[in-house]
Amino acid sequence: MATSHRVSHTSLAVAAFSTVVEWYDFTLYLYFSTVLARVFFGGGEAALVTTLMGFALAYLMRPVGAAVFGHIGDRHGRRPMLLISMAVMSLAMLLTALLPTYGQVGIAAAWLLFGLRCVMGFSVGGEYTGVIAYLLEGADPRRRGLIASLAAASSEVGALLAVGVAALTVSLTSEAQLASWGWRVPFLVGAALAGGVWFARQSMEESPDWLELHANEALHANPIRHAITRQRSALLRAFAISALGSITFYVGITYVPAFLETTGTLGEERALWLSTAAAVAVILVTPLVGLLADRFGRKPALVVIAVLSAVLPISLFTLMAGGTVNEALAGALVLALVAGGMSAVGAIACGEQFSEESRASGLGLGYTLATAVFGGLTPWMAQLLVERTGAPQVPGIMIAVVAVAALPVFVTMRETAPAHAA
Repeated sequence: MATSHRVSHTSLAVAAFSTVVEWYDFTLYLYFSTVLARVFFGGGEAALVTTLMGFALAYLMRPVGAAVFGHIGDRHGRRPMLLISMAVMSLAMLLTALLPTYGQVGIAAAWLLFGLRCVMGFSVGGEYTGVIAYLLEGADPRRRGLIASLAAASSEVGALLAVGVAALTVSLTSEAQLASWGWRVPFLVGAALAGGVWFARQSMEESPDWLELHANEALHANPIRHAITRQRSALLRAFAISALGSITFYVGITYVPAFLETTGTLGEERALWLSTAAAVAVILVTPLVGLLADRFGRKPALVVIAVLSAVLPISLFTLMAGGTVNEALAGALVLALVAGGMSAVGAIACGEQFSEESRASGLGLGYTLATAVFGGLTPWMAQLLVERTGAPQVPGIMIAVVAVAALPVFVTMRETAPAHAA
C-alpha cells in the first residue's frame, strides 16, 4: 500500500484519544467492584467473587463483537465500525446508571447488570482494535509505535479518570448515599464521555488503506474467513501478544485495589488512590516505550517486557500483601510500568501482524480472544485463588506463567517495524 496518503492530524488525534471510553468503563467496573458487590449482589462473603465472575463472563462477548465489528470494519470501513461501537457503548453505560439495585428488585438487579455488561463486552469487541487498525493505516510508518502508544496512553487516561471518579465518589458520599445513588455517578460520567467521543468521531476521515481497497474492488466478501485461512500464524502471534498485555493490565493494575483490600493492606478509599498513582505512571511510560519501539523495533521491546513480567510480579505481589503503605505503592507502580510498556508496544505489534484486507477482523479476533481469557477471567480467578489458598503471590505467578509461555513467540517472531523489518 502507498504510504503517501495519510489521514489528518485531527482524525489521528480523535482516534488515538477516544480509547478513553472503553477503558474508563471496564476499569471502573473493576475498581468499583467492592461497591457493586454490595449494591447489586447484596454483599456477603461471596459477593465480590460473584461480581468479578460476572465481569469475566461478560468479557467473553468481546470475541463475538470482534467478529461482527471486524466484518463491518473490513467490508464497510473503519469509520462506521468506530461510530457504531461507540453509540452502543454510550447507551449501555447510560442504562447501567439507571438500573434498580438489589435492595429494590432483589437478584433481578444482578441479572440486569450482567446483561448490560454483555452488551458492553460486545460493543468493545470492535473498539480498541478498530482504533489500532485505523492508526496503523493513517499514521506515518516511521511513527506508528508512538501514535499507537498514544491510544494506549489514552486508555490509561480513561483508567485514571475511572479511579479518580470512583475515589471521589467514595470519599464524598456516606455508605448509605453510595448504596442509594452515589454509585450511579461514575456511570453517568461515562455515558456523557462516550456521547462526546461519538460526536467527535463524526469528523474522522476514512482509512486510506480501506479506501484504496474499495477503489480497487479488492474487499473480501468474508474477511473473517480470510483472516482465519490466510493469516493463521498472525492470529497466533497476536493472541500471544494480547495474552501478556491483558494479564499484566488486568491483574497487574486493575485487580490490585481488590487485592490490597482482600489482604488487609489498605482500605477501599486508600487502595483507589494508590491506583490513581499507578495510572499516572502508565500514562508517562507508554509514549516513551512507543518511541523506543519505533527506534529499536517491536521485537526487542516485547522480549524485554516478557522477561520483566516473568521475573518481577511474584515478589511484587508478596511485597504488597505484607508490606507497608509505601511498599504497596512501590509494588503497584512497578507493576503498572511493566503493564504500560506492554500496552504501548503490544498494540502496534498486534496490528502489524495482519494485511489490510482483513486487518480489522484478524486483529479483532486475535486480540479479543486473548483478552477474553487473560483479561476478563483473570481478576476473578486471582481473587478466587487468593481467597482459597491464602497465598498472596498467586496473581504474580499467573502473570509469570503467561510471560514464560509468550516469550518463545516473541523471540521467534519477525520484526514488523518498517525501519527494522527484514
